[in-house]
Amino acid sequence: MAKISDSIILGCWITFLAYWFISAFRQKPLAEGQSWASTLAHRIPVGLGWVLLAYPLLPPPMNLVLIPRVDWARFSGAAVCVFGLFVTLWARWTLAGNWSSDVTFKQGHELIKTGPYRFVRHPIYTGLLMMAFGSAIEIGRLRCCLSLVVVGIGFWIKLKQEERLMLRHFPEEYPAYQKQVKALVPFLI
Repeated sequence: MAKISDSIILGCWITFLAYWFISAFRQKPLAEGQSWASTLAHRIPVGLGWVLLAYPLLPPPMNLVLIPRVDWARFSGAAVCVFGLFVTLWARWTLAGNWSSDVTFKQGHELIKTGPYRFVRHPIYTGLLMMAFGSAIEIGRLRCCLSLVVVGIGFWIKLKQEERLMLRHFPEEYPAYQKQVKALVPFLI
């Protein structure tokens, strides 16, 4: 049973990385980027968070078991991770050429409000946080729970940077969109 949930989690992350790599080739040309300082402001916590999630050889107490490795927890975590992968891939597909791993504005950039963007303004982050949450449940270690917090902080910083950019380029449309749709969790946040 444990091997199945481990394989599901690993498969989700491999699928995510493969899709991201392949779809990176269909981006629109850059119109406006961000500074290195702004990039590092979100990439450092997100990178640290992924290390906490993926690297099991951290010193004590980082591998302290917080969630017992029982079947229901492992499969619940795997199910949450699969759903997060679905949300992430759906969002990336919907965003199409407007997507970038950095905070950028593309030539011919459009404000996307369809697909998962009807429910949250940043569904890629929502999906990735769900994948991290599912992984944290399945693995059950302190480092994984900390990872979720650190990645969440990094995504919140990046989300705020993106929102400022979108407000500048869509001064009429984006404020109305912000009032209608929550940032990360439908109807809550």
